[in-house]
Amino acid sequence: MAVRPVLARLPRLRRAAVALQRRAAEAEALRETAEALQQRAEDVQRRLDTTSRRLAVIKAKRG
Repeated sequence: MAVRPVLARLPRLRRAAVALQRRAAEAEALRETAEALQQRAEDVQRRLDTTSRRLAVIKAKRG
């Protein structure tokens, strides 16, 4: 019967499905980490821009 080969593959299919779910969870965690790092990089860039403008004002005042 055709049912027996399918039943024989079920454990492997189940393991593969679990592995895919684990990989999906890892990918989601990596995406969240990447978003957080992107936000930090943008914040640092804004602070750098502000500091650069302040430094330019200080230098201009010194003449």
